[in-house]
Amino acid sequence: MPLQVILTNCPDEASADRIAEALILSRLAACANRYAPIKSLYHWQGAVASETEVPLLIKTRPALAERVEAELRRLHPYDVPPILRLSLEANEDFLQWVGEETGGARG
Repeated sequence: MPLQVILTNCPDEASADRIAEALILSRLAACANRYAPIKSLYHWQGAVASETEVPLLIKTRPALAERVEAELRRLHPYDVPPILRLSLEANEDFLQWVGEETGGARG
């Protein structure tokens, strides 16, 4: 089983923490890591924008990725939240732990 990692950026630490806590408490994610603020430069509504954002990395099972995405869309304050999914390999004992913490067996 690969590990599903979902990356998103939030406008501030409070929103990143709120999303992470909701995903952990609902057992949709085994772990969420909030990183230090970064500077993002992007096109938005016909202009170039520059904002500070807080990256959030979410670890879950592939079977839960769509549910995690739905929750991100519901909880995220952005009109168009960035939701990047990556399938990664990981050590077996970590994958076992992710499976257990997200309410399912491995797989």
